[in-house]
Amino acid sequence: MAKALIVYDTNIGTTEKMAKDIEKGLKEAGIDVVSKMSVSATVEDLKDVDAVVLGCPTYFDDISTTIKLFMIEMKKAELKGTVGAAFGGYGLGGESIQIMTDTMKHLIEMDVLEPGLKFKATEIMLGKAEKECKEFGNKIAKKIKEKGGR
Repeated sequence: MAKALIVYDTNIGTTEKMAKDIEKGLKEAGIDVVSKMSVSATVEDLKDVDAVVLGCPTYFDDISTTIKLFMIEMKKAELKGTVGAAFGGYGLGGESIQIMTDTMKHLIEMDVLEPGLKFKATEIMLGKAEKECKEFGNKIAKKIKEKGGR
């Protein structure tokens, strides 16, 4: 069975909510999923994955330190060609999603689903992102299967 790893950071819980909904979409599509907060994710979690999905809210126009550190581990794991995707909640600009997407695409050389998924934190709290998050999970699963994931 194909395997996806979701690694996320969250501040007020909105990006975590997105992660759980994306996980539901992946599982509905038949993908085995492991979800972890970025502080507990390790390079070992990257073994035999068909996709890595990163989630992070935008912190002062940037991503969190723990996501940055995990992306360094991703580069060491040689994930070239592996499916990647990015998502996150935000208050103002939502720059974190593009930062993660660009890093996975250009530095780690992953096959990234674009565009990433972003929602304002208020929309997530009101339940307005759940459907789109599940659909995003389904899109990631489709890309895994197109590439011949286990």
